[in-house]
Amino acid sequence: MHSLSPFHGLSAFPITPADENGRVDTETLAQLLDRLCEAKVDSIGLLGSTGIYAYLTRAERRRTIDAAVECVGGRVPLIAGVGALRTDEAQHLARDAEAAGVDAMLLAPVSYTPLTQDEAYEHYRAVTQASGLPLCIYNNPSTTHFSFSLDLLARLSSLPTIKAAKMPLPADGGLACELASLRGRTGLAVGYSGDWGTADAMLAGADTFYSVLGGTLPDPVVAMVRAAQTGNVDAARRIDARLAALWDTFKTFGSLRVMYLLVELIGLRRLAPPRPLLPLEGKSREKVVAAIEPLLQTV
Repeated sequence: MHSLSPFHGLSAFPITPADENGRVDTETLAQLLDRLCEAKVDSIGLLGSTGIYAYLTRAERRRTIDAAVECVGGRVPLIAGVGALRTDEAQHLARDAEAAGVDAMLLAPVSYTPLTQDEAYEHYRAVTQASGLPLCIYNNPSTTHFSFSLDLLARLSSLPTIKAAKMPLPADGGLACELASLRGRTGLAVGYSGDWGTADAMLAGADTFYSVLGGTLPDPVVAMVRAAQTGNVDAARRIDARLAALWDTFKTFGSLRVMYLLVELIGLRRLAPPRPLLPLEGKSREKVVAAIEPLLQTV
């Protein structure tokens, strides 16, 4: 277990390399994790949406966590995603994560039948009873199709191990107002995801940014977050502008597909996302390559 809080600064979320049958490639995962440790990210988020948690069995998720704990060796705090369709399965995953030695958990309210606010509360309460690890609420309505009300977040914040919330970027851009409201009602560490909002969120005073790009190409994201944390607005905006073409590809193709191509372009190996997702080909691939290659020349 790491002594530093995992819910501050840059939390980098790598892909989980796996074959078409969902068997995790722990050697390539270790290469990705070493890059993150060397870049001095503030935490590493395993098995997030980019980490294809929803496509992996419990056994493969445990293999991923075990390999990560061994590779990282306490250099950086580790957060493990434990989202699952059923509450009992999420509890099993939470126990696995704690037994493996990670520092914190990230829980998304995965569902098929849409959840009510009360159902989500009971789901989270049950998972906190299964593990003593600090837990981050994963509010990601674009993938889970569930949105947390402020009342629900406040209610969940009373559970003793819930310490943070990972939020989507507000549609109206009102980051400062939302941060004030969330902190006033919940007292949680508040972070954001949606990489094109990294500079905005950190300059507005967010505790954490949960970054997809930071999980594979950490250096420019680390630099942008550090600039924002020290109030260097010009530097943060300058780095953000250099990444604008890549942010456009995230919005067009989805960041997961883009990251699979990026892993290839940085020289690790060619990977394909889990089916039914398909790798980028043709003009789509060309557009992403054109956005990525200038960044690789400056890293």
